[in-house]
Amino acid sequence: MVVATLGLNAQAKILESGTQATEKINWMSWDEAIAANKIKPKKIFVDIYTDWCGYCKKMDATTFKDPSVVEEMNNSFYAVKFDAEMKEDITFNDAVFSYVNTGRRGAHQLAFALVDGRMSYPSFVLLDESFQRVMLTPGYQTPDRLIPQLKYTSTNAYKTKNFGDFQSSGE
Repeated sequence: MVVATLGLNAQAKILESGTQATEKINWMSWDEAIAANKIKPKKIFVDIYTDWCGYCKKMDATTFKDPSVVEEMNNSFYAVKFDAEMKEDITFNDAVFSYVNTGRRGAHQLAFALVDGRMSYPSFVLLDESFQRVMLTPGYQTPDRLIPQLKYTSTNAYKTKNFGDFQSSGE
């Protein structure tokens, strides 16, 4: 039943991404993106945030509302909002990832794995259709800084050149 519901939600998100491309980013959960990717493979953009992070909120209010960012994100990615402090378990690639309490604050093991343990917020992970990491970017990003990263990933330029060469080529 849960799998069927995720599949239906994933199909709805795929359809939604085609109809709201210029309004807002079609954010998904990790599980929704996994399910959608099985139906229609696409790159994955993961926004790793926390509820208390001021720059995360600033990204939501500015960069993630920029029409160019919204368009590129909805056209080329499944966009995932991932709370690094969420308590729910996630099963991915036959492994269970959980929240680990490390004192005052803890972190989710999947967030920890995605950023190689370099926990800073916000952080952004761009993955290919096979969930292999293409880029990891920590910190607040303006639209002018984020869009080249999105294009570098969505156009598959990462397969033939490093990001610095991509940027200097003006693509």
